[in-house]
Parts: sequence; structure tokens; C-alpha cells
Amino acid sequence: MKIGRVTISDRASAGIYEDRSGPEIEQALRDVFAGARFEAVIVPDEQPLISTALKKFADELRCDLVVTTGGTGISSRDVTPEATQSVLEKELPGFGEAMRMQSLAKVKTAILSRATAGTRGRTLIVNLPGKPSAVRECLEILAPAIREGLAHLRGEDPHEKQPAEK
Repeated sequence: MKIGRVTISDRASAGIYEDRSGPEIEQALRDVFAGARFEAVIVPDEQPLISTALKKFADELRCDLVVTTGGTGISSRDVTPEATQSVLEKELPGFGEAMRMQSLAKVKTAILSRATAGTRGRTLIVNLPGKPSAVRECLEILAPAIREGLAHLRGEDPHEKQPAEK
């Protein structure tokens, strides 16, 4: 399993502050996918740079999963959903809907998030918020769907009963 993580932040990419959300993605996903290998990049809030990073992780590095953090709000610099949608072949709006619904119970402004998800080839791409605690919370919510989505992209039937172990 190869996982790409993309932190989208003007300040973290410029070295003004430390990226904490990207490492949180990695830690949370290590709990779900033991032995996963990670590729990481930090880019500023620039749509072409985000799109290029997503395409590189999906097309060149052949990551099974690419997870972004940051840039999903409504400020003028928040362009992660647009960059993501520009590279997706199939959009999966349920991911963003689930995150917003679950997060709304804790944070009344969660509905301002525009996070989305979808597929490019055999890669699942998921946008997450930029706050480290929200990253973990959202990945806990999404883990079952991520596992099943990855199985479908590999051509497996996740509902097929596996032979009993001897």
C-alpha cells in the first residue's frame, strides 16, 4: 500500500510554521494500514501546484490513496476542492458529506468545509481539513469507506466471503 499525503498551506510551504496536519495523516493511516509506505509534499495554496502534485502521486508514483490537508474552506486562497475536481475521473461526494455531518456535532462551522473526494485511475483521492485534530476525526469516520473503495479500485469484491483459514 502506497499513500501520498499533500499538505496545502502557504505558510507551511514557506517554512513559516511547521506542518502538523500532514504527519497526523500519516500517523492516523498507519493505524488503519499497517506497513503502508508514504510519499509527502507540501505545496502553497495554488491550484496548478495542487493539481500537479495530485497527478504525480496518482499517475507517476501510483499511490493507492492520496490524502490532502488544508485549503478546503471558503477564503479566496482555499482552492483544494477545485484543484482536486480538475484531476478526478469520478467524484465521490459522500466523503465530504460524511465529514461535514459528523464534524458538525463538534464544530458548528463544519458545514463551511468544501472537502471532496474521488478517483483518478486506481487512486482514491480524499480532501481533509487543515486542523490536525480534524484530520484524525475525519479519517476515523472515513476509514471503512476508504478500505472498501480501495478494494473496488483493485478489482476486488470486498463483500465476497473469504475462505476460512485452516
